[in-house]
Amino acid sequence: MVAAPIDVVVRPATFADAAALGALFQRAECRCHCQYWSFEGDHRAWQLRMATEPEENAILLASQLKEGTTRGVVALARDQADRIVGWSRLGQPAELGRLYGGRLYKGLPCFGGDRSGVFAVGCLLVEPTLRRRGVASALVHGQLAHARALGARAVEAFPRGAVDVSDGEQWMGPAAIYRALGFQVVHDFAPYPVLRKDL
Repeated sequence: MVAAPIDVVVRPATFADAAALGALFQRAECRCHCQYWSFEGDHRAWQLRMATEPEENAILLASQLKEGTTRGVVALARDQADRIVGWSRLGQPAELGRLYGGRLYKGLPCFGGDRSGVFAVGCLLVEPTLRRRGVASALVHGQLAHARALGARAVEAFPRGAVDVSDGEQWMGPAAIYRALGFQVVHDFAPYPVLRKDL
């Protein structure tokens, strides 16, 4: 049985959302607080951070929202007193160094040419109890509007292409959502394709 879509409103995140966002990450048992792609240490240092100081990630996200160095959108559930039930980061390639510089994506031809005005969906987190109810789709739709407002000319996405992974592992968003919103595959390497939508 498929659950009915939940009614959400999506808007750009602000510093005022920091505490509610932190609570969402806690409910989802996601200790990274959207810091992995911009973390400057190596993998061992990241594992140490996650094991011993995950609260630093929450502090950093709040600080970045206050300073405007991290952008994204939040989804608020209308029938739950506008509680934040979804988050998605929107970043430029230079802000997501571990993503674009990772072994799966570094130096791909699809990233050549003029990269000005290119943004990427850096993560996508949905309240665990509300997954598969349209929140993720609403977040990506909201990201496109947010990107246009920021003057973006294209948005890239890095979904997990495999279908045999849990909802919790789809932390870059399901590929089907991007395809439904008009993203095109620009690098097809299963299970890690690169999709792009020109604005």
